[in-house]
Amino acid sequence: MEVRHMPVLLEEVVRFLQPQAGGHYIDGTLGDGGHTEAILERSAPDGRVLGIDLDPEALDRVARRLSRYVKSGRLLLAQGNFADLERIAAAHAFGPVQGILLDLGFSSLQLSDPRRGLSFAAEGPLDMRLDPAQSLSAADLVNQADEQELADIFYRYGEERYARQIARRIVREREQAPITSTRRLAEIVTAAIAAARQRPPRDGIHPATRVFMALRIAVNRELENVERALPQMLNLLSRGGGAPGERGLAGRMVVIAFHSLEDRIVKNFMKREATDCLCPPRTPVCVCGHRARLRLLTPKPVWPTAEEISANPRSRSARLRAAERLADLPA
Repeated sequence: MEVRHMPVLLEEVVRFLQPQAGGHYIDGTLGDGGHTEAILERSAPDGRVLGIDLDPEALDRVARRLSRYVKSGRLLLAQGNFADLERIAAAHAFGPVQGILLDLGFSSLQLSDPRRGLSFAAEGPLDMRLDPAQSLSAADLVNQADEQELADIFYRYGEERYARQIARRIVREREQAPITSTRRLAEIVTAAIAAARQRPPRDGIHPATRVFMALRIAVNRELENVERALPQMLNLLSRGGGAPGERGLAGRMVVIAFHSLEDRIVKNFMKREATDCLCPPRTPVCVCGHRARLRLLTPKPVWPTAEEISANPRSRSARLRAAERLADLPA
């Protein structure tokens, strides 16, 4: 049976981006193209989207499924990392833009593909790379990192309370044979947690969930990429107000995160860029010179509705934040 990815928070993305005819938009995490398709539909007849993805298979799928937009020139596709937004946009002469979207989750197609090694639901190679050309895989980390480094990864990125016990068991097990499959790693993690626990687990998630998430984040440098991308998103957004070379409405940025570490980075960035002065509270006169460049559209994150979660359980941890670019103040 064909797996079809359901775009998360689709109506909310469209509502905050406000696609307009003639507008230019960037989808930095194209995936299966669901968000991009909606943006193109709402920005008819001449709105354009630059769709970016690390995964060449995702780009091929979207090129076929949305071929009518590719042929018309309304959809441009680029393989790359959203951490390089400005470079990719410049290469396509695409900017300033009226909206940029980052959906930091993984598509159902990627998660269900055993070759990716992103899930322990099926036997597969311990890979986890979004870009197959990337050198570092999850197997490399698991078999080469020392015990302390593994424990740090599991605790920092997965918030795994048994990080040290898991790392210790991995090091012991890999001395017998390299750990190269998702199922074997899941079994090792499960055994380590079972031995460490003094009582049954409090939640219903699989014991290996946090370790797999932590390895995926480390392999793909997900948090570092978000930190690099956010200032570039801000720089690419149209300031609006009829400035030379810019169109209509001020540009908007929308980010969908799926765990607290990503969301904290996004929240802190938007809050900082929506604040006029960053000096310590007791500083009598502003000396930082910082001026707000964003207006928050979501003081609190937007979560999926109960109906969406019921239709798409993978959306349950998604949370959306949005902000609008402010015009530059005169010097």
